[in-house]
Amino acid sequence: MKPVEPSAKVEMRADKWLWTVRLFKTRASATTACRDGAVKIGGNAIKSGRVLRIGEVLELRQGVLKRTVKVLNFSSQRLGAKEVPHHLDDLTPAEEYLRVAEIERHNRSQRPKGLGRPTKKERREMQQLLGDSETN
Repeated sequence: MKPVEPSAKVEMRADKWLWTVRLFKTRASATTACRDGAVKIGGNAIKSGRVLRIGEVLELRQGVLKRTVKVLNFSSQRLGAKEVPHHLDDLTPAEEYLRVAEIERHNRSQRPKGLGRPTKKERREMQQLLGDSETN
């Protein structure tokens, strides 16, 4: 793998960086996540226009997954999947990925395909299983 030269940029908007490193499919969805408080730095929600600097650690919520990533580099355009590790360091604990896999396994076993959306009661039971204090 060829070494990546650090870009000349030393800062970038949060929504743009989240999109370039493929944490969100569109820049608009990254902006929405920031607006909804799903992206935080040091426990404080950030706005989409917040300027990120190299070395900052972001906490973001994507569905039930709570990721922690560190900014390593910036790019002026969306990155290929192979280049992403040069621009972010995934600090998310392995237990978090295991927890999400367990939830998905439980959801698949509970709801046969074709039954539609869960009822309010089923959703409450899933949230109780998650032990999630945040409600969506």
